[in-house]
Amino acid sequence: MTYRAEAFSGYFRRSLAALQARGADSPDGIGLVDALISAPIDSARIESAVTDALRPAREEAARVGDPSAGGPAVARGLRRVRQCLMMALAERDIRGLAPLEEVCTAMTAFATAVTREAMRQAAAELSAQFGRPLDGSGQPQDLLAVAMGKGGADELNVSSDLDLVFIFREAGETEGLPDADGGTRRRLPSAEFMHRLARRTIQLLADPTQDGFVFRVDTRLRPNGDSGPLVASLPMLEDYFYSQGREWERFAWLKGRVIADSGMAGDGARARDERMLESIVTPFVYRRYLDFRAFDALRELHELIRAEVRRRSVRNSGSIDVKLGRGGIREIEFTAQLFQVVRGGRDPGLRDRRTLATLASLSERGILAEADARALAEAYVLLRRTEHAIQFREDAQTHRLPADPQERALVAQMLGLSPEAFEPALDRARAEVQRVFDDLLRAPEAEPMDETAAAAAAAVSENVGRRIEALREAPRYRGAREETRAAIETLLARAGTQGCEERALLRLIDLIEAVLGRPAYIALLAQYPQAQSRVLKLLGRAKWAADYLTRHPILLDELLDGQLLEVTDYAAWEKGVREALAAATLNGQPDVERRMDVAREAHHAQVFRLLVQDLEGLHSVERVSDHLSELADRVLQVAIDECWPLVRQRHRERPRFAAIAYGRLGGKELGYASDLDLVFIHQDEDERAPEAYSMLSQRLATWLSARTAAGQLFEIDLRLRPNGNAGLLVSSLGAFQTYQRESAWVWEHQALSRARFAAGDTEIGAAFEAERRAILARPREPAALRDEVVAMRRKMHEGHPNRTALFDLKHDAGGMVDIEFVVQYLVLAHSHRHPELLDNAGNIALLRRAGAAGLIDAGLAERVAHAYRQFRELQHTVRLNDASFARVPPETVGAMRQDVRALWSAVLEAR
Repeated sequence: MTYRAEAFSGYFRRSLAALQARGADSPDGIGLVDALISAPIDSARIESAVTDALRPAREEAARVGDPSAGGPAVARGLRRVRQCLMMALAERDIRGLAPLEEVCTAMTAFATAVTREAMRQAAAELSAQFGRPLDGSGQPQDLLAVAMGKGGADELNVSSDLDLVFIFREAGETEGLPDADGGTRRRLPSAEFMHRLARRTIQLLADPTQDGFVFRVDTRLRPNGDSGPLVASLPMLEDYFYSQGREWERFAWLKGRVIADSGMAGDGARARDERMLESIVTPFVYRRYLDFRAFDALRELHELIRAEVRRRSVRNSGSIDVKLGRGGIREIEFTAQLFQVVRGGRDPGLRDRRTLATLASLSERGILAEADARALAEAYVLLRRTEHAIQFREDAQTHRLPADPQERALVAQMLGLSPEAFEPALDRARAEVQRVFDDLLRAPEAEPMDETAAAAAAAVSENVGRRIEALREAPRYRGAREETRAAIETLLARAGTQGCEERALLRLIDLIEAVLGRPAYIALLAQYPQAQSRVLKLLGRAKWAADYLTRHPILLDELLDGQLLEVTDYAAWEKGVREALAAATLNGQPDVERRMDVAREAHHAQVFRLLVQDLEGLHSVERVSDHLSELADRVLQVAIDECWPLVRQRHRERPRFAAIAYGRLGGKELGYASDLDLVFIHQDEDERAPEAYSMLSQRLATWLSARTAAGQLFEIDLRLRPNGNAGLLVSSLGAFQTYQRESAWVWEHQALSRARFAAGDTEIGAAFEAERRAILARPREPAALRDEVVAMRRKMHEGHPNRTALFDLKHDAGGMVDIEFVVQYLVLAHSHRHPELLDNAGNIALLRRAGAAGLIDAGLAERVAHAYRQFRELQHTVRLNDASFARVPPETVGAMRQDVRALWSAVLEAR
């Protein structure tokens, strides 16, 4: 075979000569290179090559009964396979046969295989002397090799170091082995055994021999770096993260992944240890709340790297460092990792270790502009391929593109480009990376803090001035870090110069006081002036919005979302919530409390997004209710799916259970703070069903209504179930049917007109809807029905007295309840002859249908439908400003109120 790599790589030429001298029949000779070149190189082919290369060593060790006898042959075999792999990847890359992903995943797969084989060789040698290492409970334990950086992310480059951290379970000692006299040989502390095991593993991988090395191994990312022990137990790692872990280490551990174990503890041990490791690492890397202090940490880390690059550049004038230099690979990785560290605690979908996958996720979520994400991804591919070409030249651990034009021309040719095309492409890529990265990390400009600006906020009113002084005197303000206090003063000055109303400034101070214990939120507002502008706009418009944001400051992050004003795809929203719930585990088991918080945070965020859209005038009140109702339906479905596995008495995989919505949710007229009126139904003949579904109902009600650290989802009202508070929490479908047909009061049939299936088993939902329609369509004596409806309306009116001169939009005569009662009467009285009234279509649509059917005057029906919409709009506006009652001056609704009273009289007072 003619190799194109010969023309470009001195390493390839030297290796080719060595392989040819080894002989054509060698299992790790030129035949292996040619075989690897012939097809895409994946993990299976690499595993096969490593197994074949180590077979002689294993056979020799087995023959003599001494694991250490195979050590030299293992070291030799691993090095020779590496040589063959490097040659094959170089040739495939230069021919344009291997995309970047193939090169990176092949090197990572090789690192995984050789680390495992080296560890197991070392473990066999040491176990033959001391027995297996045990934990504190006397159980065998393994040493785990955690690959950091590119090795953990499946992105290893061709001449990379392998960054490893060695972890074991806990302190103990080796089991020992019998000696010739029948006694037990000296035992070692397990930590000492693991230390020796790690040292021997590194030796097998990194010590240079006549065959070269396998990987240079770097262990400086372990706790306390070079000054710490080579291996760490899980308790030690947890203590280190808690007491000493630094911000930059969160970025390092973000990509950490176990790639190998020593194979001493048996099946299942690794999975258990990995779960324990994950439970320690995840809360260290990913905080439950958005952590915008990570911006400052990354600025500091990047400045250290830039300083080192500047020092090196003095010695390498004119060269370009494609990894660490400006606009290089590291800046792309930092961009992805920054958003992962800041947001990954709330969004598990951002925890992918791979850079390109993360950039795609950031673009999908609108966190990073699509054009910027695409530019970074294209630059990443070009820069990584350039890095590989440089390294293929001499197998040198370098990332510098030489200044020499001839050398650069050769690198361009390796990439299949002309020098005339390569240089501008590289310049454009680096400029784009630098632009995006600098925009991301640009520190907020200090606000002008002259006397006028500083006093602007306080000058709005005496109330604002007093509140600001009280804030500054508060112990939490005085105890805050200097940068936090400075950020607060910046926020106040910025707000004062924007001409805000008093109420917006007072609510801003409320918000600042609420988040003083979480300086990340102060940092967010200081970092993004546009976020503060949106906050002030919200605070000034609606007190309910201000209170909601103050209760849930985690929602501040939503203000940075480029898709904030776009309509939500609720199927995608639910999918994201389920992914986040699945990721909320503790020691490999569902973390129920965290999952409840996850659901609350996701629901609050979506309500807040809808609120912002609402205040921007993007939705009618009906559309707002439609969104809130669909959101509630999906939360109910998620909650059922979460609660059923918690029921010990469950007797089937999927529950035959449904949640039926009544009231505002049933009519899809939900408001921001509405309760959920629910009835639970099952259809299951199993004798265990009543107990199981009763427990599910209890758990579901608690899951939805309990207040946790993240707040509450909904207040739940279950009093509309058969027999009210005296009835069972859940009824069988048959019992529900019997009750509705034989025992239900008229008002319960009125309520049924606004009921619908919301979540759970769809077959039960269909059966419920059929029964609902059958009951509503039963013929009724109009006069008796009218008397019942009027009596119930009178009772409701007495229960909501209004002693003010204002008109209560909901409860006063001529208001919303009158309209709803009229519609319910029309449904119950006439749907047996007019089935179009059976649909749960909402009051406005049903009024129009009744008018079209001639049951009421069509013109009056249209005017009352308009009044109902206007009443809802007014109620919505008043409630957003946190009024206890939805009341307005009567003259503002006089004509509409008269229309409602006229309809009431025509329908319910006629004889």
